[in-house]
Amino acid sequence: MYKEFGVHMKGGVITERNSDLCTVRIRLPAGKISVEQLRGIALIAKKYGSGVVHCTTRQSIEIPHILPSSLLKIEKALEKNGTPIGSERDEVVNILACPGIERCKFANIDTITLAQNIDSKLFGKEMPVKIRIAISGCPNACTSPMLNEIGIMGRVRPVRLPGECTGCGTCVQYCKENAILIKNGISVLDPKKCVQCGVCIQSCPFDIIQAEHRHYLILVGGRRGRHPHIGRELVSVENADQVISIVEKIVTWVFRRAWSGRLLSDQMDDIQFEKFKDEIVKNIKK
Repeated sequence: MYKEFGVHMKGGVITERNSDLCTVRIRLPAGKISVEQLRGIALIAKKYGSGVVHCTTRQSIEIPHILPSSLLKIEKALEKNGTPIGSERDEVVNILACPGIERCKFANIDTITLAQNIDSKLFGKEMPVKIRIAISGCPNACTSPMLNEIGIMGRVRPVRLPGECTGCGTCVQYCKENAILIKNGISVLDPKKCVQCGVCIQSCPFDIIQAEHRHYLILVGGRRGRHPHIGRELVSVENADQVISIVEKIVTWVFRRAWSGRLLSDQMDDIQFEKFKDEIVKNIKK
């Protein structure tokens, strides 16, 4: 009986509107799953649920309409399938990521591996507030990293090789920010308008525009929901190992300082975000 109570209290077990039933949310970092695992989930849903599954907005899968008496069996079946029970409460929940450089032509970073590595270190950690982490391979921000408690965005700073631009205007046509103009026969970038997406680099037919600085922008304190809020920029770093280290520091900072019952975005000043940012930036520069 004690074990069954423990399973029921897991964050990925959600009581439904009909309180006699529950939904089981599955842990799927970056939404990546094998064909074999999909088959396994289908069999589990058919055996213990109503034969349907639900794909969530956080790249996870839910099995609805489960009897609480079946939870222990479902937990064991999901573990064996390599798709364990997920998380939903005040903890680090499923890590969200776009396809990244594995498939997307606009991506600047490997989002999938980064999401899986963050998941292995932090998923399910109990927190005073829910921590949602989203990773986007570029400023197109398909996963809305700026609207999550922790957001990570891959960016690249373009630079034109001096003396080689033909002024063809291809980069001007592809730039959605109107940040590039042709002046005196060469392309000129307005850094104030540039969002560092890297599209101009890929569009240049002569490879004259190069990547000067490929990096990860980390944001903190965003939120979705009925009152959306853009996260604050924390720092830009050069590699995935630095990202993981800083994300761990953010989680530790929130764990020690934040209060329960309030969204992280509503208490950023109270828990001294600017002081925390200064400390992170100083350590990066050392």
